[in-house]
Amino acid sequence: MSMIRFLKGKFHPSINGSAIIETVSGIGFEVFIADNSPLYKTIEGEDVKIHTSMIVKEDSMTLYGFHDRDSLEMFEMLITVNGVGPKAAMSIMSAFPLFELKNAIAGGDSKAIAKANGIGKKTSERIIIDLKDKISGSQDGAIDISYDVSISPGSERHEAVAALLALGYNKTEADLAVGKIPEDNLSAEEYIKKALKNLF
Repeated sequence: MSMIRFLKGKFHPSINGSAIIETVSGIGFEVFIADNSPLYKTIEGEDVKIHTSMIVKEDSMTLYGFHDRDSLEMFEMLITVNGVGPKAAMSIMSAFPLFELKNAIAGGDSKAIAKANGIGKKTSERIIIDLKDKISGSQDGAIDISYDVSISPGSERHEAVAALLALGYNKTEADLAVGKIPEDNLSAEEYIKKALKNLF
């Protein structure tokens, strides 16, 4: 059981896939973060809340940090798989947006998972075997990446998608986040705000 479940403080990017979280007490915690984490969009010195998993070994205590609980839970599921340690789990999570990783596991796509740095065929197949039912059976399991409404060029939704792309999200993430908003006739700004909530 991890003893530190989240940290609040100022975000200071570091090196080697980590950041320093400076708490109000003046203590700086080093936290390792996936390469594709939205946390890297944080301005240095900005206040953040990071969900954490603390891995305790005989000679070390290491914190791994995530921008939301879903990502934290995915990490902790991955490290239950035989042969997948924290570094391998972070490599996998760095290779995919969370919804793509869940889709790959639920869909049995071991070849996709094996594309992650340092992950071989046997390990990717073991991940599928151990986690497929858990992912498929959860409410937050595989996500249908099709969206509910068309996004016409020049529309307010289209402008919102373009804004999300400018913020660094990929086309699939942006289309999904905007397309899942049920309301029509919103402004582009309103679509952006709602889409960002979907993404986080």
